[in-house]
Amino acid sequence: MVETVISIRTARLGDEVDIASVHDAAWREAYRGVIPGRELERMIARRGPSWWRLAIARRTPLLVLEFSGSVVGYVSYGRNRVPALGYGGEIFELYLAPECQGCGFGRRMFEAARKDLAGHGYGSIVVWALAENERAIRFYRQLGGRIVRRAHETFGGQDRERVAFGFG
Repeated sequence: MVETVISIRTARLGDEVDIASVHDAAWREAYRGVIPGRELERMIARRGPSWWRLAIARRTPLLVLEFSGSVVGYVSYGRNRVPALGYGGEIFELYLAPECQGCGFGRRMFEAARKDLAGHGYGSIVVWALAENERAIRFYRQLGGRIVRRAHETFGGQDRERVAFGFG
């Protein structure tokens, strides 16, 4: 009998290399052709293992998803950075290794982060996605999110629309 274990847990020191690897692969998959190439490379390079090690050491709310003993996804979250939106919590990032997308792991990470936020008094949450990241837009819609705000951000001199999804 083969048993595959899937777990979601708090990130710990020692996970930083795997998280950086997931970040690198997921961002290349999601943003190639959306964020200009040089800017995308700079953004990925800034989030290497030392950046993640510091985030873990500072106890940043960060969960990882392990599948068969390997970290294949992560979600970071906390207090909403734009209080005027009227949501208490925010999911800052939720990414999976490309080969693990479409398996229900993202939903599991989203729900784990949402549950932890609710446990800290944040019953409503917001999450931002680039409008051109069609996979993320579909994902948050399927989870029941409704668009509550649109904004713009500049990447390498190019303007991109961001969409905020609210979850009550």
